[in-house]
Amino acid sequence: MHDVVIVGAGPVGLFLACELGLAGCSVLVLEREPEPRSPWRAEPLGMRGLSAASVEAFYRRGMLQPLLTASGVHDDPDADADADADADEPSPPRTAGHFAGMMLDPAKVDVAALPFRLPSPAPEGMLTHLEAVEAVLSERASELGVDIRRGVTVSAVAQDEESVVAKAGEHAYAARWLVGCDGGRSAVRGLTGFDFVGTEPQVTGYTLHATVADPGKLRPGFNLTPSGMYIRMPAEGHIGMMDFDGGAFDRSQPPTRDHLQTVLRRVSGTDVTLSAIHLASTFTDRAMQTTTYRAGRVLLAGDAAHIHSPLGGQGLNTGIGDAMNLGWKLAATVHGHAPDGLLDTYARERHPIGAAVLDWSRAQVAAMRPDAHGQAIQAVVRDLIGTRDGTTYVFQKVSGSSIRYDLGGEHPLVGRNAPDLRLQDGTRLGDLMRDGQGIVLDFSVDRRLRGSAMGWEGRMRYAAGPARNDLGSGAVLVRPDGVVGWAGDRHPDREAFERAAVPWFGSPVA
Repeated sequence: MHDVVIVGAGPVGLFLACELGLAGCSVLVLEREPEPRSPWRAEPLGMRGLSAASVEAFYRRGMLQPLLTASGVHDDPDADADADADADEPSPPRTAGHFAGMMLDPAKVDVAALPFRLPSPAPEGMLTHLEAVEAVLSERASELGVDIRRGVTVSAVAQDEESVVAKAGEHAYAARWLVGCDGGRSAVRGLTGFDFVGTEPQVTGYTLHATVADPGKLRPGFNLTPSGMYIRMPAEGHIGMMDFDGGAFDRSQPPTRDHLQTVLRRVSGTDVTLSAIHLASTFTDRAMQTTTYRAGRVLLAGDAAHIHSPLGGQGLNTGIGDAMNLGWKLAATVHGHAPDGLLDTYARERHPIGAAVLDWSRAQVAAMRPDAHGQAIQAVVRDLIGTRDGTTYVFQKVSGSSIRYDLGGEHPLVGRNAPDLRLQDGTRLGDLMRDGQGIVLDFSVDRRLRGSAMGWEGRMRYAAGPARNDLGSGAVLVRPDGVVGWAGDRHPDREAFERAAVPWFGSPVA
């Protein structure tokens, strides 16, 4: 019997597998597709944007450089990142994203207004493709002893108080816990009976790779039009478009060349000609979320728990956030040192994040509507993102820097993703997090937390010394997922630290 069976070997399932493997759990990953490679996962069709929080997750687990290499990011960006990391103050972002296809000007991001931001070797965000992400994660998972089996379709899930069994054909895979990371049409979600609620679609979206006879008729980048939206990607023949048909066409019939050309001509307002279609698929803006992320010994993460339109690239990033949050909590539960209720904090913390992403997606679709209402919303949004405050607000949302869990406590750092705090000797928080343990950074003069922190050896690491920038704190407790669980002032209270550590790491060893 494995400790955990994960269904789905996409980025979310693989990242979770790495987190559990890093913590010493026995993990089996079951994937329906027989082969990892697919034109839908390679560039250009598999291109995705990783937010600052997602890139930082790879950095903190020692996988950033392999990801940059696999993504084709080479010397100059790395050199720039190193220079930024050595600076005393963070630099403006190189890109800032968009809202409903309305691009943000990175020069208008007020860096000083971003909460507790410090320079880091991790870029603010990056373009990659699914094949690169999955290759890096698969290799890391294998190094950690994770068993990945492909061509396995789960057809039934049964559980009792002690275990859960995933059935596939004549095989049964037993584990103490099962996590569904198997996408928007999750078999685990349906077989376990999770409630999946939300709003129905307004659009059919299309992604295609085509030969365009007259590409000059299509403007590059995002284009909002009186009839819809289209995107001409940098890669030749890579086009996206959205048609406000109520989602009627999605998966109702194969997207033929004639149909795709008709839709593209309508939304672009041109007589562009598609000579040939090499690949094409459809999607919608259906926005749905499970009412809970756990049913007994079955949990959900990523698109299995929440789906929405791909606008802004929030799906992959939200899923990686789910995996980062769940991994250490489930591992502690497996090993028997999780305090009561720790696993329940996964849904309590991540469900509101998923709900907010769904609303962000809905708002963008509403702003893109090809009618007078949509045009009016666009005008308001363009005015707002034309201002420094407006651009900064939207950037915080799309980058994930505005996320703060409600963990109690008065210190403004608590509940936020920890900045890359750096000691005077050059040691960075990111350097200390590669083994997946919690971290105590003690900046106090008398190192007053040293003995206390040792009560959690194997679950928490202690590092001390003056910092280049301590952000006004005397000590911080950082959970394994990089979230600040507690922060003290210049003279941190040892008893307050111990009280704060117990809900995350259990009782200390005497």
